[in-house]
Amino acid sequence: MLEIRPNCENCGKPLAYNVEDAMICSFECTFCKDCVENILHNVCPNCGGGFAQRPVRPKVYLEKYPPAQEQIYKPIDLEAFQILLERFRFRKPEER
Repeated sequence: MLEIRPNCENCGKPLAYNVEDAMICSFECTFCKDCVENILHNVCPNCGGGFAQRPVRPKVYLEKYPPAQEQIYKPIDLEAFQILLERFRFRKPEER
């Protein structure tokens, strides 16, 4: 079951359980769509994977399976990230 993390790890933007601009990698690193498209270029800074839109948890399950409360905030070190970005930016996630 997904944690449904509450914020973008890079910019800190709140990402409620039902927003459509939350993006996750296969390890559930969570970023807003703006950061994924304009800063990360679909390369996860933590694992090198790609991103997909995070699914919305239906309201009927929120009480039994609430979204995570702990915020993860690790702004990208752009200089260090450039090395990973240069390596993976133009490769499809399945080819990384």
